[in-house]
Amino acid sequence: MAEKISIATPVRFSDPLPEAVDVAIIGGGVIGIFAALYLARAGKKVCVLEKGRIACEQTSRNWGWIRQHERDEAELPVAMEALRLWKEADAEVDGATGFVTTPINYLASTEKDLADLEDWMAIAEKYGVNSVRLTRQQVADLFGGLSNGQWAGGTSTLDDARAEPWEAVPAIARLAHEAGVDIIENCAARSLEIAAGRVVGLHTEKGLINCEQVVVAAGAWSLLFARNHGVSFPQLSVCLTASQTAPMPNFTDQNSADEDFALRRRNDGGYTIAVCDGNDFFIGPDAFRSFFKYIPLLKESWDHTFLNPFAPKDFPDAWTTKRSWAPNEETPFERCRVLEPAANMKYVNKAVADFATRFPSLGKPTIVQSWAGMVDALPDVVPLIDRIDSLPGLIVATGFSGHGFGIGPGAAMIVRDLVLGDTPKHDIARFRYSRFTDGSPMILGPAL
Repeated sequence: MAEKISIATPVRFSDPLPEAVDVAIIGGGVIGIFAALYLARAGKKVCVLEKGRIACEQTSRNWGWIRQHERDEAELPVAMEALRLWKEADAEVDGATGFVTTPINYLASTEKDLADLEDWMAIAEKYGVNSVRLTRQQVADLFGGLSNGQWAGGTSTLDDARAEPWEAVPAIARLAHEAGVDIIENCAARSLEIAAGRVVGLHTEKGLINCEQVVVAAGAWSLLFARNHGVSFPQLSVCLTASQTAPMPNFTDQNSADEDFALRRRNDGGYTIAVCDGNDFFIGPDAFRSFFKYIPLLKESWDHTFLNPFAPKDFPDAWTTKRSWAPNEETPFERCRVLEPAANMKYVNKAVADFATRFPSLGKPTIVQSWAGMVDALPDVVPLIDRIDSLPGLIVATGFSGHGFGIGPGAAMIVRDLVLGDTPKHDIARFRYSRFTDGSPMILGPAL
């Protein structure tokens, strides 16, 4: 059985530091690894730098959903492409990602909640997504008659999917490595080498890599790296908790969530369960800098966000974390190889209770283990994927707000096109860097 990825996971990739590459990618998560694979196949020499372990942070700590369902309209075409790419990649690695095509269902406990869900159906119809409305009886049938029948109805996308986060991206990393990508775990990127106002290299703790382009796909750490070079954006991190149940009867193969609770069938016979109405937020300097940008989002999420005045030591927005450094100095990325926030047992216990309430004949599931992850978020709940015009050669792909695993391959294709100088096939205006500086209002995308 696969195990959660942590700093204790043995190093699997330890290529020597290359003298020069075409592209250096900071971050061995879903975006960085898929982008490396696609760039290598386009003929580029690529190196991925991962300060900890491949997929060790939110890429392996998410729910494992691969969804088109209820996406922001700008994200939806990317998610549609990502679904196809996940399926293709899984075939290339002989099923090692755990990819399974299965519906994703959003369930509503009240008629008002149902009306809110059904608003999205117009977008689904516009893009030809295979989404349907679910009646109260159809929702009950999803769970073989074992639910408490609390839902008034729902919406579902029938050809969405799931994969196993502990297995998926490491399998794609092996594929990228076979394609010629240099991957170096336990090697932090420190800072850019800049000459004549543009990127010419990347300093790492093991030395300098000469390169003309650098992609920052470092999740919760992206802002900290970028700001050291005067590039700023209002990214914060939210801590979410999830749990793995022991194997139990397969009463549903589908991914489902309502206003409070979510579950996914796992390939090991258990379920990943989590609450949707609870998260932890650690207050730090970036929270104060970005406060006004987040007001629209706070109005919607305030009632289920628990504020902590201090982040754990060495976390990206901890009060004592260094904000600037020289290329020859130890960085925050070396002081915290892997973000390992503690699971919030309040949310674990609530998820167990929510499960038992919804499925009373099954009762409380046995929890094998619980974990938490830091989700890189932006105030409009859609990512930043763009070139940084003020620093030619720098591309940033971050702030996926909990959506990165599912749309990862599609977002990586955008990164590939930006690196190659091609026009991305998708309209990425909503993901542009300048939206945070040009006075654009923060138009919220779907949070879940």
